[in-house]
Amino acid sequence: MAALRTPPGRAGRLRLRHSLDVAVRGAGLLDRKLSILRARHEELLRVEQETGEVWRQRIGQAETWLLRGLLLGGQEALSAAVPEAPAELRITWTSTMGVRHPASAVCVVPPLQDSSSVPGNTALIHARAAYATAVRAAAEHAVARAAAETVGAEVRATRQRVRALRRHWIPRLEAALARTELALEQGEHEDAVRRRWSAAAARTPGEGR
Repeated sequence: MAALRTPPGRAGRLRLRHSLDVAVRGAGLLDRKLSILRARHEELLRVEQETGEVWRQRIGQAETWLLRGLLLGGQEALSAAVPEAPAELRITWTSTMGVRHPASAVCVVPPLQDSSSVPGNTALIHARAAYATAVRAAAEHAVARAAAETVGAEVRATRQRVRALRRHWIPRLEAALARTELALEQGEHEDAVRRRWSAAAARTPGEGR
């Protein structure tokens, strides 16, 4: 790893001290951000699991009703149970420590337009309602999963930045600062020795008379 390039002398020491202070404070802020993101990520993972279980239950119920409806009315009866328009999905967004992610979803399933579009048997009516509920549950699960993935990615990225600061950048700055301070100390010591020699040399001629 290449050595840090800093100005010589006291100017270099001042710059290194400032850089080290910025790096330490930055690592502290990232640690705080990481702690908040981890807590939020755990919460989102729990919501993702819960909404996933609900969605699987709802889709299972819908498929059960659909199978009953098909057994009663056949494939031809299914066309009357299909919505004439697609469902509408509206997503609201939020942010956690600057990370933008979906917060909630509102899914609107179009109602039946008229009595002619009513399914031919009760099972298909239940199936239609059950699938509408399953679609809403799927939207909630998708939002929870996307939020968990987005915040999780930021957790990993922040952890890497903290590790880079604490394991690499801060130790490099500390080592460079130690070398600079040692060089300054040695230089000051050598200057003091030269001054003493100069002073002793200046006194020698007078003492010999």
